[in-house]
Amino acid sequence: MRHTLRFTSLCLSALLPLLANPAHAGAERELVEAINDYRVHPRGCERRPTQRLMPLALKPSLALPIGYGGGLRDRLKDSGYQAVSVRSLRVVGAQDAEEAFDLLADEHCAALLDSQYADIGVSRSRGEWQVVLARPVLDSQMSDTRSVGKTLLVQVNAARAKPRMCGRQRFAAARPLSWNASLGAAAQGHSKAMAYGNYFAHQDPDGDTAVDRARAAGFRGRQIGENIAAGQGSPSKAMAGWLASPGHCANLMNPMFTQVGAGYATEARSDEGVYWTMMFGAP
Repeated sequence: MRHTLRFTSLCLSALLPLLANPAHAGAERELVEAINDYRVHPRGCERRPTQRLMPLALKPSLALPIGYGGGLRDRLKDSGYQAVSVRSLRVVGAQDAEEAFDLLADEHCAALLDSQYADIGVSRSRGEWQVVLARPVLDSQMSDTRSVGKTLLVQVNAARAKPRMCGRQRFAAARPLSWNASLGAAAQGHSKAMAYGNYFAHQDPDGDTAVDRARAAGFRGRQIGENIAAGQGSPSKAMAGWLASPGHCANLMNPMFTQVGAGYATEARSDEGVYWTMMFGAP
């Protein structure tokens, strides 16, 4: 199962750092503060949000040079930011942050009040201002791999606690799985290999399979299964995708499995940004 975020790649080129003097940097932060205040107290826009919006986080990787060429997402990937959604806004003729905000609010109020965006970057060249709004592939609540592994363990056992249909196959509720460190290491290793190698497959470029990886990590069980996913920004999204796929759902509900290990890895320059692996086993 692959939940793919389909983007059009136009070019890959080195992103030169934006050189800004202190005055510009201060003006850029002032503009971000004005935009965040506007998101809390929207006014004069027909498409006003129904609920209070979270402030946008200022990200240096989103401050693209004025007049950049090529694909926007490729530029962001090259700077280390993998976006699931992104938009660039430009205004010309503003001499300070206040004027820039007035122009943005007048011309792009709906974009400034769009709840899908979480991050912002600002660039300035004389009277031309550029604002990049984006949401990263990986949810901001994500923490370390150990915490994510525990979350996946809780979620897979919650899924197994209820009878369900996996496609046309009915499964009764199954006993909870226990965490296996060897399976966890194998899953984490495969997620990293896919992220850094920029591929998505159960078999790696050297021909190794899930069984090979589990054995190499020290697992000696008699039965092994594997689910992989790519592009989901949180454990719950990866789990939801697996449960929606009959074959992966069957792995999750298989009563013969008693142990599990899971991991994820990210690489902004890869096609999917984040890769997930869950490995099942029976001793």
